[in-house]
Amino acid sequence: MRKRLSLVLASTLAGLLSLTACGGSDTDPGKPGDKRLTVYSGRSEALVKPVLEKFEKATGITVDVRYGTTSQMAAQLLEEGKRSPADAFFAQDAGALGAVGKAGLFATLPTEQLDRVPAAYRDADGRWVGLSGRSRVLAYNADQVRAAELPKSVFELTDPKWRGKIGLAPTNGSFQAFVTALRVQHGDAKAREFLTGLKANQPQVREGNVQIVADIDAGTLAVGLVNHYYVYELAKERGGSPDVLKAKLHFFPDGDTGGLVNAAGVGVLERAGTDPDARALVDYLLGTEAQTYFATQTFEYPLVAGVPAAAGLPQLANLEAPKIDLNDLDTLEATVAMIKETGLA
Repeated sequence: MRKRLSLVLASTLAGLLSLTACGGSDTDPGKPGDKRLTVYSGRSEALVKPVLEKFEKATGITVDVRYGTTSQMAAQLLEEGKRSPADAFFAQDAGALGAVGKAGLFATLPTEQLDRVPAAYRDADGRWVGLSGRSRVLAYNADQVRAAELPKSVFELTDPKWRGKIGLAPTNGSFQAFVTALRVQHGDAKAREFLTGLKANQPQVREGNVQIVADIDAGTLAVGLVNHYYVYELAKERGGSPDVLKAKLHFFPDGDTGGLVNAAGVGVLERAGTDPDARALVDYLLGTEAQTYFATQTFEYPLVAGVPAAAGLPQLANLEAPKIDLNDLDTLEATVAMIKETGLA
């Protein structure tokens, strides 16, 4: 049986000991309709808390939240199994949702909820639904790279002309999800060949996407593999719009893996499958208020029709993303091992 996600790594399990919670660390399972929910969140408290507070105010339902990384919370769910007190899992990454869903821990969501989101960003069996999307892009410095020079495929970044010019964050979860997508779409041999070629091109390694985009804007880096919203976050931090930055976004065309669109999403645990409170939470997160929050505050793509993305972004439907079942991004352990083997981390 193939291993799913890097959810059993010692470092991940150790991290479970430091998980934080709102409303207490030993939340007992509630009863359906008792106006209480326990949510395991792989999204940060700074991001999720404002949305959940709005949900509490709108519905009168109290939400107890346990925070950790997405892999930590998925690991805890898999460890607890059907004994888990969780009612819902709010995940940063579809691969983690896929792992928990494949373990049989999620209830099937109502069709009317699932149908609000494009099929590519929800589980075909109805076990989870996407809430917001993020596209992988090549950020570039417009003074150093002309539009005509931009690669049409991420595989072109192994060309020697990019030597020393590429920013990478190999330990970042979004980069690892991208490499997992390479493995799913092209096989391990080609993914390893690509990583080896990147390493030979002497990439500039950074701890995260924030630093990569800042360095691109400053001209320290020419290009970098990041998620699209980091350019918008930098612009917001500086009190302007992305138009004033030197850092620009290049979206890979033609279904190239470099243009992977991953989804943050939610699944309802089987024990809460008939709980009207859990249904109300999913309804709210798919509603206009929450979707607008993701579009305007985190600059992710809202996944529900009728809510516009941040100004200047191409429409989600117009992105030429690779056709990959996001459930299959659950083999992170093998991906992390491959990245280490090729010397990138």
